Amino acid sequence: MPLSPKVYTWLCGVFAALGSVTFGYDLGIIAAILPSEDFNRVTGYPDATKQGLIVGCLLLGAFASNIYVGSLADWVGRRVSILAGCVVFLIGGSIQTAAQNIHYMYGGRFLAGMGIGMLAMLAPLYQAEIAHPSIRGRLTTLQQFMLGIGALIASFIGYGCFHGLTGQAQWRLPLGIQLLPAVPLAFFILLLPESPRYLAMKGRSEEALQVLGRLHAHGDTTDPFVVAEHREILEQIRIEAEETRDAWVQLFTIKSNLRRLLLGIALQFSVQMTGVSVIQYYSPQIFASIGIDTSTTLGLQSGNSVIALIGEALCIWFIDRLGRRRPLIWANAISGFTFVLGTIIIKLFPAGSNNANASRAFVAMTWLFNLVFSSGIGPLSWAIPVEMFNSATRAKATAITSSAAWISNFMIAQVSPPAFASIGWKFYLVFAICGFTNALFFWAFLPETRGIPLEELDHYFEEVPVFVPGSYAGLKDPNAREQELRHGRVVVGGHAEDVTDILEEKEKV
Repeated sequence: MPLSPKVYTWLCGVFAALGSVTFGYDLGIIAAILPSEDFNRVTGYPDATKQGLIVGCLLLGAFASNIYVGSLADWVGRRVSILAGCVVFLIGGSIQTAAQNIHYMYGGRFLAGMGIGMLAMLAPLYQAEIAHPSIRGRLTTLQQFMLGIGALIASFIGYGCFHGLTGQAQWRLPLGIQLLPAVPLAFFILLLPESPRYLAMKGRSEEALQVLGRLHAHGDTTDPFVVAEHREILEQIRIEAEETRDAWVQLFTIKSNLRRLLLGIALQFSVQMTGVSVIQYYSPQIFASIGIDTSTTLGLQSGNSVIALIGEALCIWFIDRLGRRRPLIWANAISGFTFVLGTIIIKLFPAGSNNANASRAFVAMTWLFNLVFSSGIGPLSWAIPVEMFNSATRAKATAITSSAAWISNFMIAQVSPPAFASIGWKFYLVFAICGFTNALFFWAFLPETRGIPLEELDHYFEEVPVFVPGSYAGLKDPNAREQELRHGRVVVGGHAEDVTDILEEKEKV
C-alpha cells in the first residue's frame, strides 16, 4: 500500500531536518565539555571571556553563513545548499574533535557554526515549500523537535562521558559524535524532491508540476489540487517578476515586505531575551548559584532535555490547530513568570544556604520554563519567518532573520559570564522583564498566518493592519483550501479564478 501524499511529504521534511539534530547536539554538548579538566588543559585553562568565545564562535559562524546562504539557495537549489551545509559542518566538527589548542576550537566551532547556520535556515525553508498548507506548521516546527532530540542525546552522552571517562576521551568522544547525523543527510538529500517553488522560479515549470504531483497526489499531475497549486505558483512568480526583479530591493522598499522582515528579526531577538541560551550554555554556573554541583546539574539537564522534547512534540500537535500567535504570546508571558520566581529563589536562597526545597523549586522553575519555551516559542521562531514571504524573497529574508537569531545568541553567550560575575542574580531580571515585553509586542503587532497559502501572503499582509491587538485573522481551516481547489477555485493575488479551463487545457496537452 503506497504512502499517503501527506505522510510522504512529512517524511521528506523529517529527513531534511536531520541537520537540526547536529544543531541541538552542538548547542547542548558544550555544557559538558567546558568543565572537563583535560579540555581545559589542552585549551590553556581559558578564563570566562575565552570560554564565552568558544561558545560564541559557533554562533558567529552561523551568523556569517547567513550572509550568503539565501543567495546560494536561490542559485543552486535547496537540496544542494543543504549538502554544502553538511560538508562545511563535517569539516568544522572534525577540527573540534582533533583540537590541539584553543585556536583549533575557535576555528572548528566557527566552521561548524557556518554549517549549522546553513542547515538551520534551509531545512524549514525547504519544508515550507514542499508542504501542504494543512501540515505546513507541523512540518516547519520539526526543526525545533529535531533540535530537541539532538540536545537530549547530548545531555545523556555528556553526562555519561563526564562521569565514565577520563583524559582526552572525556571531551573528544562527545565532540566526535556530533558528526554522525550529518553523514546520512549529506549522502541522501539529493534523493528527495526539489522545492517546486524553486523549480518554478528557474523556469522549470514541468519539473515543478511533476514534483507537486509526487508530493500531493501519488504522482498524478492532472489532480485538481496539483494543477491549481501549480498554476498559482506560476502566477505568483510571474507577478513577482513583473513588479520587481531584485529581491533585495523588494525586501526594503515594499512596505509589507519590510514589515514582515522586521517582525521576523524581532521574533528571533525575542527568543534569546527569554533566557533560553543562558540556561543551555551556562547551566553548571547557574545551578551552582543555588548550591547544586556540576555532576548533579548535568544529570538534571538530561531530564530537562526530555521535558523539552515533550514540549516540542506538543507544538507539532497543536500548531495547525491553535495557530501561531496565541501560543507565542502566552508562552512568552509564562516564561517571564518562571524567571520572576527563579530570580526570587536565587536571591533568597543563594549557594551556602543548604535549602534543599529551594533547590528543588528552582529546578522545577527551569523545567517549567523549558516546557513552555519548547512548546510555544522555540519552534515558532523558525516556522513563522519561512511562511511570511513570497518565493522571490523567502530565502533571502529568512537568511536575514536567521542572522538575527545568531547574532543575538552570540551576544548572550558573551555577556553572560561577566554578568554573572558582576551582578549575580540581578542578571535574571533582564529575562523576567523581557518575557512580558515579548508577549506584549506580539499581541500588538504579529498577525496570524495559519492556513494561508504561501502565494496569498503578499495580499494578506497588504490588507491586515499593522496594529493587531486581539486580531486572529487568518485562522481558517487549512483543509478547506484543498476543497476549494478540488472544486474548481484558485486564488492568485487575492483574486479567485476557475480551474476547469486549466484542467481541460491540461487534458488536451
